[in-house]
Amino acid sequence: MEHYAGIDVSLELSSVCIVDAKGKIVREAKIGSDPATLVGFLKGLGFTIERIGLEAGPLSQWLYAGLTKAGFETVLLETRHVKAALSAMTVKTDRKDARGIAQLMRMGWFRLVHCKSVGSQEVRALLVARKLLLGKLLDVEFSIRGNLRGFGLKMGMVTRKSFEARVRDLCAGQSMLEQICQAMLAARSALQAEYSRLHKAMLTIVRGDEVCRRLMTTPGVGPLVAITFKTGVDDPARIRKSKAVGALFGLTPRKYQSGEADVTGGITRVGDEMVRTALYEAANVLLSRVTRFSALKRWGMDVAKRRGTKRAKVALARKIGVILHRMWVDATNFRWTKEPTPKALQLTQA
Repeated sequence: MEHYAGIDVSLELSSVCIVDAKGKIVREAKIGSDPATLVGFLKGLGFTIERIGLEAGPLSQWLYAGLTKAGFETVLLETRHVKAALSAMTVKTDRKDARGIAQLMRMGWFRLVHCKSVGSQEVRALLVARKLLLGKLLDVEFSIRGNLRGFGLKMGMVTRKSFEARVRDLCAGQSMLEQICQAMLAARSALQAEYSRLHKAMLTIVRGDEVCRRLMTTPGVGPLVAITFKTGVDDPARIRKSKAVGALFGLTPRKYQSGEADVTGGITRVGDEMVRTALYEAANVLLSRVTRFSALKRWGMDVAKRRGTKRAKVALARKIGVILHRMWVDATNFRWTKEPTPKALQLTQA
C-alpha cells in the first residue's frame, strides 16, 4: 500500500505524519529538524514513502535538499495554498498541520514551489544583506536630519560624500549635538563601508555572468535587476511559456468570479517580492529616465495614455519580465526595433 508523509517544519522539532492510500494515519512523531535525523526516521519505518511534503519556509530548502539526496520524492508546497487548504481546522497545532500536509500529498491537491539551486540561494542572501545595510544606512541619515531639524538646523541638498562635513558644520559649537552626531556618523561610516563591500561583490558577480550581461542590454535593466531576476527564476526551463512570468511573480490582475459577481482587482502580489519590485523599478526607469527610444518604451507610453502611468508601469514590468525570460532562453540580446520575422520576410518577397 502507498504511504505519504507530511512534515510541519519548526526550528528545533518538526511534526511528521504518515498516512496510507486511504487516508488512515499510520505514524506520527516529533523529529529533530535536520536532514540526517529525518532520513533516519523515514528509512526506519519499514515501508516505502511515495511522496513527502514540506511547506516552503526558511529551513525547508535545506531539508528538501537532504531528503532528495537520500532518494525520497520530496515537494515544496506554496505557503498560501497550504494555509487556504488547512483554514477549515478550528484548532491549529503543528501536529494537525502535519496531518493536513500528509492528506494533501495523498490527494495530490497541492502547488509546487521551485527549490532554488545553492548558487542562487547564496546570491539571494547577498542581495538581502545588501538591501538591509542600505536600509539601515538611510535610517541613520534620516535620523540625523530629523535631530538637527528640531534645532532649526537644515541639511538641505547634499551628496553622499559631503553629508558628514555638512553635519559637522551645522552642529559645531553645540556640545550635546556634537556628541550625538559623532556617534551617529561613526555608525553611518561603518554601514556605508560594509554596504559598499557587498555592492561591489554583487557587481563582480554580474560582470562575470554572461546571462546577466545579456539581460542588461534591455533598457531600464541594470546589474541589480538582472541578478535579481536571474536568481529569482533560477532555471528558465521551469517556465514553459515566457508569458507565464507575470503570473509567477504576481504581476497579473486578481480575479473574483462567483455567480453574477465578476470583479477584476489589483495585481495578485504572489511569488517572489524582490523580483516583482525589481521589474517594477526597471519599468519606472524605462518610462522616466531612459532617453533612447524603443518599441518597448512606445508600448509603455501608449498604455500610460489609455490607462494611466501607474497601470502602465505594472504592465510594462510584466512585459519586461516576459522579454527577459525569452532573451535568456533564446540567448539573444534586446532588439530596439521591431524586426520582421522570417515568415513575414518570405511573404514580402513573394
